[in-house]
Order: sequence, then C-alpha cells, then structure tokens
Amino acid sequence: MSDREDNLFQTLFTGVGGFRFDEKVAQVFPDMIRRSVPGYGHVIGSSGLIAKHYAQPNTVIYDLGCSLGATTLSIANQVTTPDCRIVAIDNSEAMLARAQSSLSDRLIDPLPIDWVHGDIAAMTFERCSVVAINFTLMFIEREKREKLLSDIHNALCPGGALILAEKIVQEDAQSQETLNSLHMEFKRANGYSELEISGKRQAIENVLVPETADAHIERLRRVGFQEVTEFFHCLNFKAWVAIA
Repeated sequence: MSDREDNLFQTLFTGVGGFRFDEKVAQVFPDMIRRSVPGYGHVIGSSGLIAKHYAQPNTVIYDLGCSLGATTLSIANQVTTPDCRIVAIDNSEAMLARAQSSLSDRLIDPLPIDWVHGDIAAMTFERCSVVAINFTLMFIEREKREKLLSDIHNALCPGGALILAEKIVQEDAQSQETLNSLHMEFKRANGYSELEISGKRQAIENVLVPETADAHIERLRRVGFQEVTEFFHCLNFKAWVAIA
C-alpha cells in the first residue's frame, strides 16, 4: 500500500467534529502528520532511544494508539533487551491493517510484535517496562485520562518508563495566540492552503482536546510517577518521559 498526499480538506468542510481515523485518513496519514506536527520525526526517533534505555528483560513494551506503527518501528529497530515483545494497540482497524502490511520489510531485527485492535482506555495491561503513548491521549475522553495513566503506572515495573507526547495549550491567551499563528505558518510552509487548514481545524474540534503542560505533569505525579522530564518542545507540542 502506497502513501498518498493529504488532500482530504481541499473542498469546503461544513460542520464541527467528525474526524475519524478511517481508511481515507490511513492512506494519507504519514503525509498529514509530517505536514502538521513539527518535530514528529524527532519524537518518534527519541521514543526508540528511550525504550532501548529503559526496556527490561521478560517484559512487554506497549505502543498505545500506534496508528501506522511509526513508534512501534522505532522501538523494534532499537531495543536489544532479551525476551521483550511489543504490543501495538489502536482502535482503528484501517490503521492497524496498513501498519502490519507496510512495516514488515522495514524491520531490521525485530522484536515480536502483537497487533491489537482495541480501546486503550479499557485495556488490562501486562507487566511492562516501557509504554509509549504518542499524540494519543488528547483523543481520549478527558475524564478517562487519569485512570488510563494510573493503570499504566500500576503495570510498569519499578524503573519503567512512560513516553508521552501531546499537543498542548497555553495558560496565557496571548502566548496561545502566538503559538497558534506560528503553527499555522508551519502548515502553510508545508503546502496546506487556508481552506485545508480551516477544514481540518473544524473537523478535529471536540475530537482532539489538548490540555496545558502543567495539567499533564500534575496528573502524572498524581498517579504515582515521581520523575517527569520534558525531552521535546516545539510550538504547540511537547513530550515527556515519566519514570515509575
């Protein structure tokens, strides 16, 4: 399956919400995320590096909200810890199907990978040493986020790591306006028209619900993570590693 250019919003979009990770989105997702999320490749590469550092023998490594498997691939190609396996979970069958078909020839010396179709907010987690949840928590209903992170913390081995990357909002309205404007410039520089930018913003409203960086950090500490370290920040996007 070949990836396509993201032209989903080249026609007028009317309404609010309605964005779905269906086959149409799966076909253009690599192009969409490259042109929409500054530093995406850095976060993905760093996820593999972090997983390599914190992976423990005889444990599971989770990629939650794996989409087309970019984080899964990064982890699989960097982790050398014996007797680990990856469990990659997504609630989109279209995403999982494309991930499995497209990654097989890009894995160097892969760990075993289980591809699971399911709701990560309703999962029972096995004993694990690394959990990656990149650009996914913001799509989970806000009232379910703390329990999910608590479940992850409880499943992690002592010294295990959670990798969390998110779009964020600022406490200060002026700072938020500045970063929104810069993010718009980023999208324009990557070839999106005003119509496409507006259409995607409307489609994703109330589907993607970001929070402040402080809200994320405070929640991580509430559920038991003692060390929370930021390793990435560009415009409206941040990533942390939290140690159990």
